[in-house]
Amino acid sequence: MHFLARIFENLEQQPDKCAVLEVHGTELREHDGRALLELVSKARAFVASAGVQPGDRVAVLAPNSAKWVCADLAALACGAIVVPLYDKQEPKELAVMLRSAKPALLLAGSRELADTIAAAWPEHGRIAIFDEVFEAEPSKAGLHAIAPEDPVAIIYTSGTSGQPKGVVLTRANVDFMIPKTMERLAKVAVDRRGPDRVFHFLPFCFAASRMMLWTQLSRPNPIMISTDLTKLVVEMGTAKPNYFLNVPAVLERIRNGVGANLRERGGIALGLYERGVAAYQAISAGRGGLLDKVALALAQRVVFGKVKAKIGENLDFLISGSAPLAEETQRWFQMLGIPVYQAYGLTETTGIVSLDEPDQVVAGRVGVALGGVEIRCSDEGELLVRGPNIFKGYWEMPEETTAVIRDGWFHTGDQVDIERGNIKIIGRIKNLIIPESGHNIAPEPLEEKFLGACPEATQCMMVGHARPFVAVLVPGRPSEAAVERAIEQVNADLPAYRKIRRAIFVDEMFTPDNGLLTANQKLRRAVIERHFAAQIDAAYEAAKADRQKGSASATA
Repeated sequence: MHFLARIFENLEQQPDKCAVLEVHGTELREHDGRALLELVSKARAFVASAGVQPGDRVAVLAPNSAKWVCADLAALACGAIVVPLYDKQEPKELAVMLRSAKPALLLAGSRELADTIAAAWPEHGRIAIFDEVFEAEPSKAGLHAIAPEDPVAIIYTSGTSGQPKGVVLTRANVDFMIPKTMERLAKVAVDRRGPDRVFHFLPFCFAASRMMLWTQLSRPNPIMISTDLTKLVVEMGTAKPNYFLNVPAVLERIRNGVGANLRERGGIALGLYERGVAAYQAISAGRGGLLDKVALALAQRVVFGKVKAKIGENLDFLISGSAPLAEETQRWFQMLGIPVYQAYGLTETTGIVSLDEPDQVVAGRVGVALGGVEIRCSDEGELLVRGPNIFKGYWEMPEETTAVIRDGWFHTGDQVDIERGNIKIIGRIKNLIIPESGHNIAPEPLEEKFLGACPEATQCMMVGHARPFVAVLVPGRPSEAAVERAIEQVNADLPAYRKIRRAIFVDEMFTPDNGLLTANQKLRRAVIERHFAAQIDAAYEAAKADRQKGSASATA
């Protein structure tokens, strides 16, 4: 039985069981199997009436909701290929994707979204809003046959560099992946009588998000959906989750926020916290003594438990993906009693390549490959992947497909270190900074170290390609003293060519709204460099002037 048939069977056989909960502030709105099937049947009738044929593309542009889930299932039930789009993305970028996918129908969550995308995409076809989609007379049609090789989704890459590409995922890709994620969840989820409380806030347009959604519907287990990211803290308090999928930026924000709050309050709690953190680090490194054990036990009893309760009183564990998580942050959550299991994958690998095994967690590494997935490291240090999770190809881009799938191996573009099967992501090969010295420098490890050494900074990006030295771009205006101390700390054990020689301060933060971050919080490096080109050029010119002045003084 394929994944879609299993989802529908679960909804039909357990019509009174809750399947989706929308979190609206302090309120939970439940949707059981019967309610979802009713919405799906209405949406399916509308999609069919719009003339959509099997193999046609149906785009979905809306924030996460129960109706999003039903629109997705309805289009798939018709044999259509779903093109999920991020509702917060720039309309002109969405228009590029839509011109590529050529959908027969676009389903928009609201009139405002429909009008905005219509303006950016003048040659658009049929656009319908959810209000009319879910008012149709229900359809009684069964599932359209879907062969293993049939595409079920075209998911556009985040476009951190270059043109977004439509990744074609097949039924076989999803059929392989869902049992793997269910198997891994079974290893880490706590055995409880009731269902897991699973909270989800990442947009369903991402491959990993789709896998989380479809996995929960396949188990079956209810999934709690965030409806307002500006109220995420309130929603998490309402959801009281046992676990949820994260991106590193969110976990870093939680950790930094806890530290900032304690420093602001000061007093005994801050002292116990800082001493407890130091003790935990010493014990973890194998050099802790009796006083460290006493300090850690006291911090756990008085401070750490309260911190954990504030983050999530029912949390069993967290899952982190989309980018490597800093070792220090992973250990910090572990210190609080909240294991963080890392996952690694790309859209082209159906969202996942590797996941942490509970008994093989190594901070800073992203786990071992899923069973049935082969990995190896090329001579250049690039991770290559082969298996049933590898995508069919880029939509109408055969040359780009051939460039990344060679001899059956998908070339991920990630520079890695593999130790006993456990993967460490060093950085993106295309992100390498090559200064005038000719050395290859991966920026990600430097950025991680800098942020770890500078609590006042929440973002940074290294620059210096084809420049005399590496500099760090720092938004948000942390104090110069804090930044200089962090640079000194980072540089302490680095060779000369990798040292950070200058900080470039900019006021504007990196956000998805201004186009400097992707929707899942990844740096759009080329865009950032162009955006701050004047400040970057001025900093290097100033450094050049300083060197010339120094040379002149020495000559004199």
